[in-house]
Amino acid sequence: MDPSSVYPVYPVYPVHVEARLDPGLSRWLWLVKWLLVIPHLFVLFVLWLVFMVLTVVAFFAILFTAHYPRSIFDLNVGVFRWGWRVSFYSYGVLGTDRYPPFSLYDVPDYPARLSIDYPERLSRGLVLVKWWLLAIPQYLVVTILSGGGSTSGGDDGGDQWWWAGGLIGLLVLFAAIALLFSGRYPRSIFDLVVGLQRWTFRVAAYAFLLTDEYPPFRLDQGGEEPVAAVAAAP
Repeated sequence: MDPSSVYPVYPVYPVHVEARLDPGLSRWLWLVKWLLVIPHLFVLFVLWLVFMVLTVVAFFAILFTAHYPRSIFDLNVGVFRWGWRVSFYSYGVLGTDRYPPFSLYDVPDYPARLSIDYPERLSRGLVLVKWWLLAIPQYLVVTILSGGGSTSGGDDGGDQWWWAGGLIGLLVLFAAIALLFSGRYPRSIFDLVVGLQRWTFRVAAYAFLLTDEYPPFRLDQGGEEPVAAVAAAP
């Protein structure tokens, strides 16, 4: 009997998000991390502006050549990587007290890592529709995971702004409270939060043209990426 007909096969997605929960997290440091990450937020603001411009350049490169320029790809992945480290340190996970490095490159010993396999060839047709049409179902999921804001007209004719926090933010809040009172980050919450963040980064990589592989509707929890393996049949 073919084992794949009995046991599920989970292919390795080209976006790799890994994390390691640091032991001995400070009970109170998370209260001031919003202040500590301000330098990173300034840098990331500039980097994301560059990222958006280069993504437009990559769009036309893919449309005419079916290739994502490697230099642009590496820089954009570096922006993703930087953002993941800052999110992991701050209120995206709160998984470490080690300050994130100011680097676009991979830092092997940092507890949060991200990489994306370089695609040798991308579809010219998909680049026209995947980032807005095909990704709509995934956008709905990510909105629930990460939260979102909107504007609406008030009674006085002015606009009113509202913000709805997502599932990730709620779970991290629970973890922060547990950390404050018990000194421990609940492992089950950590695994779930990292899994939700992994889903979000997969969708972002697809929407920003870094891969043609559609993100799976699958929650891969835990700090390590799932491996492509099939259990042996008895």
